[in-house]
Amino acid sequence: MVALPFKLEKMLKAGTASARPEMAPGTTVAPAEVETRVRETMVLAALILILSTAFFFFHLQVTCQRILRRQFDRAYFLAIVKANRLEFLGVRRTLGESNAAVDFPRLRMMLKCDFRALTYLLKNAVNLNQRYSHEDRLLMLYFRLVLASLVTRHWLRVREKPSILKLTAILQYFANVVGQRVNTVRFANLTASDYLLEL
Repeated sequence: MVALPFKLEKMLKAGTASARPEMAPGTTVAPAEVETRVRETMVLAALILILSTAFFFFHLQVTCQRILRRQFDRAYFLAIVKANRLEFLGVRRTLGESNAAVDFPRLRMMLKCDFRALTYLLKNAVNLNQRYSHEDRLLMLYFRLVLASLVTRHWLRVREKPSILKLTAILQYFANVVGQRVNTVRFANLTASDYLLEL
């Protein structure tokens, strides 16, 4: 251990002592005070976490809504729905019928199956890179979060239909993207539906 000069050691000790809170000799911090400080720290950390999570979800929703507002020059999704027998348009019609009895667990499963089919097509149909785009990944994450929230919403009976309509809008966007890709490529006498059936 390196010995310090006496004056330097004295100055360091004086600085350390001045940085400490003044307490009477022999006194200790009460356990109740320590517990209060720990509780306040935990509450502050939880508040920061909640606010950060809320900001993340808000930013994700705004970004995804902006992506979904993209306008296509035609309804490419119709050929994709027909070729792959997707159900999300039927789900949307069912929700539009005010007197129709709605089986939300069944609708949720139908949308989940459509999601799997469309994400497969997004990656493999006329996609040389065999990868999802940044927008596709954001919408896939958004779809999974909204789909997961349906369980809680169904249990609480809170805003189930708007959430399902959000899911159908995402699926329609995916179908439009796939349909537009397929439409830009000519396959001799193959139509878009015929090409997709060959995948």
